[in-house]
Parts: sequence; structure tokens; C-alpha cells
Amino acid sequence: MDLFLISFGALFSIMNPLGTVPVFVGLTQESTKRQRALTAFWTAFNVLIILLLSFFAGKYILSFFGISLNALKIAGGLIIASSGFALLTGKFKEHKGMKRDKVQKDIHSRDAISLTPLAIPMLAGPGTISLLITFNQEYQTVLQICIILIAILVTTISIYLILKSSHLIVKFLGASGINALSRVIGFIVIAIGVEYIISSVVDIIESIQF
Repeated sequence: MDLFLISFGALFSIMNPLGTVPVFVGLTQESTKRQRALTAFWTAFNVLIILLLSFFAGKYILSFFGISLNALKIAGGLIIASSGFALLTGKFKEHKGMKRDKVQKDIHSRDAISLTPLAIPMLAGPGTISLLITFNQEYQTVLQICIILIAILVTTISIYLILKSSHLIVKFLGASGINALSRVIGFIVIAIGVEYIISSVVDIIESIQF
């Protein structure tokens, strides 16, 4: 249960589907309720595929590029902390590359938005991918892998439900409510990133001493 809570909490916080709600609403304003539900479903499905590929292909990526686990955790921690800082300061869109006029025009001209920009980079970004690669290296028993897979599945289901209800969430919370939640989540994400960096530095120091 502890591993599930850690995995789910980390994934949900880093991906921050609540922070994606305003973007989803803006991109689906002219869509019907059924179309919005389909977009939410395919977004969650695309995220699930990306997460599974990241988790299972992680060790091969590390092996191919000769990257150590501690190096990955430090790099991932920096990326995660950067994402959290962007949430905390209200610059989530800019951090995800969503501010440029050319990108915005390209987004609105697309027929399918479930893969880009919603799944990538808004939800399954570098921070999420590096986190799952780290999980792949740290948890390798069958039980641990099953628990992480369940956490991934529950996270993607949560993304689907949140995006599907995004228009209701915006009406209920308003822009200020979503902004406040994103800032709280941002603080948690920063703490997750810092924790990964600290644990890696401690491991490196201990390996040098002994």
C-alpha cells in the first residue's frame, strides 16, 4: 500500500491533470459533450501507453546511453522541481511550451489534440518519464512491478475522469480555485524533485566514503 500511495501520489502530482483542465476547456469549447469525452479518453489512453513504454523501456534506455541511476535521479529531480516551480509561480503553460503564438495556432488547427499537446507534453512530460525510469530501476520484484502498474492505471483513469469533467470543474472551482490547487500541487512536486536529488547525492557520498 505504501508503494502504491508513493507511486500514485508522485505521478499524479507531477502530471497535474488539474493544471491541464483550463487548456482542455479552451481547446474543446466548440466540441460536444460526447466529443469532449472521447478526447478525454484518448488523451488518457495515450498517456497510459507513454507511461508503460517509459517504465518498461527505462532500463534499456539507461543501458544504451550508459547513464547511472543516480545521474538519472538528479536530472529527473531537477526537471521535476522545475515543473513544480512553474506550477508554484503560475507559469505552467510557459514551462510546457504552450505560450508561443505559433504553437497555439498549430494546436487550434489540429483535428486530434489528445496526443499533442495534451498527452505530450502537458501530462506525460520529461519529469514523468524520468520518474518511471527511476521506478523501473528501484523496484524490480513482481509484486512491486504490479503495484506500480496499478498506480499507473489508476492515475490514467483519474486523468480521464478529470478531463471528462473539466467543464464542470471550471464552473465549480473557477480559474482562481484551479490556480490555487495548482500552486499547492506545485509545492509538493518541488519537494519530490528535491527528495530525488538529495537521495542521489547521499548515495554518491556513501559510495565514495566506502
